[in-house]
Amino acid sequence: MSATTLTDRERAADSATRSRGSAAGQGHHGSHRDNEAHQGKRQRGAASQSGTRGQRRREAAWGYAFVAPAIVLFCVMGAYTLFFGLEVSFAQWNGLTPTWKWVGFKNYLDLLGGSPLYSPEVRQAALNTVIVMVVVPIATVCIAFPLAIILNQVKRLSGVFRSVYFIPYVTTGVAVYMAWKYVLEPDGAFNALLTMFGLGSLSQPQGWLGNPDTALGTLIVIMVWSAVPVAMLLYLTGLQSIDGAVLEAAKIDGAGWWRTNVSIIRPLLAGTTAIIVLLNVRDGLQGFQIFLLMTNGAPAGRTNVLGLEVYDLAFQKLLAPTLGLSSALGWLLFIAALVVAFINQKVTKER
Repeated sequence: MSATTLTDRERAADSATRSRGSAAGQGHHGSHRDNEAHQGKRQRGAASQSGTRGQRRREAAWGYAFVAPAIVLFCVMGAYTLFFGLEVSFAQWNGLTPTWKWVGFKNYLDLLGGSPLYSPEVRQAALNTVIVMVVVPIATVCIAFPLAIILNQVKRLSGVFRSVYFIPYVTTGVAVYMAWKYVLEPDGAFNALLTMFGLGSLSQPQGWLGNPDTALGTLIVIMVWSAVPVAMLLYLTGLQSIDGAVLEAAKIDGAGWWRTNVSIIRPLLAGTTAIIVLLNVRDGLQGFQIFLLMTNGAPAGRTNVLGLEVYDLAFQKLLAPTLGLSSALGWLLFIAALVVAFINQKVTKER
């Protein structure tokens, strides 16, 4: 009995040992298969990443190939002329002679007050430019903001009204300026209308652009007329982005039309106002087309601005060696434009 029991126990132990060995072998083989599968996945992932990197390199190469002509053109026509203009600003040259005279910072000093011939013109142009830079943005905001509020509340024919107000911006500038010039002449439509309505004493016999007291103001009015459409469109976009719940809450609190627009809508559109102001400041600083086409700085330099002065020094002085002065003034304007751009970036970030 004991011997039989012992034999059964030995058989059971031997069977358990074999079972553990078989399980261990299966575990070892399973672990080996898992390692092989994991290595296969890693190899496929590496191959996929390698293919993706190769595709990206090919796409980047094609992208560089497409933009290369533009980069080369900029380097030739942009960067070269930029640094060439900087070099000319330190020279005395008329643009025609094969050589120039190196004068260092004399051109800059002459523009800033060192030359009795050119500095008075530059000071007058700078004063006119500052007036334009201040008056045009303020007037544009004061006109465009109420117009945008009114148009935003119009339900019928709103698209027609917006198109009509936007016409001055999409019309060709040269055509618009020439039309205004004809209207403002001594025998133009504006003087005729004043006479028709019994206001002949306000008419200008020499024309609104020929009177030194009214020429700059008249051009400012035309600039504001041209700038209002874009400003109004920006305000309309801002008005449509305001949450209606805010306006409804103001109405519930008893705020009227005036208080809602002044105390709620105007602060919410402060960022849009800043953008409009800075855009018009930039145009007032750099633009000169309207002054060139309508008055060319006349009468007596009352409509001369810095951009027009740069043009005159470069192309309107015959053979006088003023190209260096023109380039120096252009670089001063470039620095001023960078300052305006920096302020624009800071303001837009804060808003």
